[in-house]
Amino acid sequence: MEILIVRLGAIGDIVHTLPALAAIKRERPDARVTWAVERRSAEILRENPFIDELIELDTRTIRGLPTEEKLTSMRRQLRSLKSRKFDVAIDFQGLLKSAVIARASGAKRRFGFSRKALREPASRIFLTDTVKTDPQSHVIRKNLALAGGALGFDDDPISLSFPISLNGGAAAEADAVLDTVSGEFVVLNPGGGWVTKLWPAESYGRLADLIWERLGLVSVVTVGPGEEKLASQVAAGRARNHIVPAAPSLKGFYEIARRARLYVGGDTGPTHLAMAAGAPIVGLFGPTEWWRNGSPNPMDICVERVDIGCRVDCHRRACSNWICMQISPETVFQAVQARLAK
Repeated sequence: MEILIVRLGAIGDIVHTLPALAAIKRERPDARVTWAVERRSAEILRENPFIDELIELDTRTIRGLPTEEKLTSMRRQLRSLKSRKFDVAIDFQGLLKSAVIARASGAKRRFGFSRKALREPASRIFLTDTVKTDPQSHVIRKNLALAGGALGFDDDPISLSFPISLNGGAAAEADAVLDTVSGEFVVLNPGGGWVTKLWPAESYGRLADLIWERLGLVSVVTVGPGEEKLASQVAAGRARNHIVPAAPSLKGFYEIARRARLYVGGDTGPTHLAMAAGAPIVGLFGPTEWWRNGSPNPMDICVERVDIGCRVDCHRRACSNWICMQISPETVFQAVQARLAK
């Protein structure tokens, strides 16, 4: 059986789809699995033993092109898809472009979420079948339900598996970052895709102080490309002996998080990657929901404002009443203590 997974990005969404990949290979061990992904999000999937072929696409560069050039570019990028004879394509993205890719694959059956669960409902026209999922379930469970519905297997495994392939480079990268760290450490990640998801860098700095003063733990402050200024803001005016800035690759970050005593961050890709690495998590959530996007580990802790009514179905990327991330460092430190105690 030839199976196509379409999950283009982003990093957190890809991490949330990995248990579905593991379930597919467990239930259909002889199937050949191809994954279509955006090139900028592909690093975490490369060399994965559960993926027989990784097709890296670049749909962002064609946005501003004239229609004819856009179609030509997409045809060229999808050429490798057409060379396969897929039996099933599963669209975990729920967008028009992801459904178009599933359709272009030539798969006989193309599965996606039911119309109400699609991010772009118009994409339904490119699917042959849909699977209903519980709207109040975690996104990982929704992805498992979609995979199970498409291939006819139980979508509720006893434990979740996040298959990620590491190489020696990831370990060496982590070693280089942690070379100056003596003993145990925590990871603080101040970045995020939406400004409304960000906890202030100054608050991360104060949290690092509290962690050092009361627990004696160094804070490794990780940032992604273009976020270097955030790391500087976290460390501003503070002694450097308890704050270590780092800008690792995704797999390097995974290895660092795997060794950490604790991770603190918002609803962003590194948080979900740290969860996959098995790090104890303290999540800081504002406009999005922990029950949907947060860690499925019941021991992990979410710090969020439950005293305000404007967070219901929020999901705003900009806000004139941005108070949901006004959380004191002392409150977060209490959650850090509680999570470490577990």
